[in-house]
Amino acid sequence: MGDERLQSCFGKRPGGLALVAVVMLGAGIGEALATPLTPFRYEAQAQRHCPHDQVVWLDFRKGIYYAKGQKRYGQGFDGSFVCRSEARESFYRRSLLGLR
Repeated sequence: MGDERLQSCFGKRPGGLALVAVVMLGAGIGEALATPLTPFRYEAQAQRHCPHDQVVWLDFRKGIYYAKGQKRYGQGFDGSFVCRSEARESFYRRSLLGLR
């Protein structure tokens, strides 16, 4: 009785169920997974979290980050210090404001 229901759902071909399972499993393979973003209130905390990476100021509202030395680095209420690699992998873009 169980086979009859499966055949009616997936057709009478013997590999129909296997094909559906492969398609369902393969659907998630191509998705890009972003690195979890870990925001910090203080620059020193972020530097301890990523000692071999540059710390940047991420402005969440604008979706951009500022490097140390740029005018808006560490300023604003809508931001946090994060590792540059995490910001880039989370699809935030760098600010060109103040770069020379």
